[in-house]
Amino acid sequence: CGLSNQVRICKNPDTGKGPQFCSTLLYPECIEKAAEEYQSEEMHTFAVNSAKNERSCYDCSVETAGLPKPVKCRIEETIDFCKSMDYKKIGLAFCGALHREAAVVAKIFRAHGLETVSVMCKVGGIDKAAIGIQEEEKLHPGRFEAMCNPIFQARLLNGQKTEFNIALGLCVGHDSLFYKYSDALVTTLIAKDRVLAHNPAGALYCAEGYYKNKLDAQP
Repeated sequence: CGLSNQVRICKNPDTGKGPQFCSTLLYPECIEKAAEEYQSEEMHTFAVNSAKNERSCYDCSVETAGLPKPVKCRIEETIDFCKSMDYKKIGLAFCGALHREAAVVAKIFRAHGLETVSVMCKVGGIDKAAIGIQEEEKLHPGRFEAMCNPIFQARLLNGQKTEFNIALGLCVGHDSLFYKYSDALVTTLIAKDRVLAHNPAGALYCAEGYYKNKLDAQP
């Protein structure tokens, strides 16, 4: 919103400010209802451990440019969160293109005592034609081409009674279907980005340089 953390109303409710479009100012009743939801039996423990886990990712005794020093990567954060929730069985829904990464992740999780059930995106071997994809819309027209099957990925993990699910490299849209059909709450460990080594934030850091033309609005 163009304001520093020191003066934003969401950071300093007593003295902070916000622009006309500030959600904190526009929707006080909705914010109050959301705050009540965190007190629900289903969400309270999850919300508390999420907040505690955030704190554990920093060494607050060391600061750089006024910010505490980060000390844990996302996979460490995920493992710690699972342990704080006392999860024993987790699900791993991964993209086949990242099967090597998924194998390493599963090995790490298991080494930390987490039973890990994994399922790949192309499970079922259903040709894309089954959902109406035309041959010219395939990567390789005229050949069998398996579609991603995130609904089954979710249902398989539901059947295995996983307590927490992790998405690893699922395509945009396929990940959304997985989130929708998963009974357990989901976190994303890797967001797929085929060009930027699965680091979509890289385009943002280059928004004023190499990626400027690509990120400018197109007519």
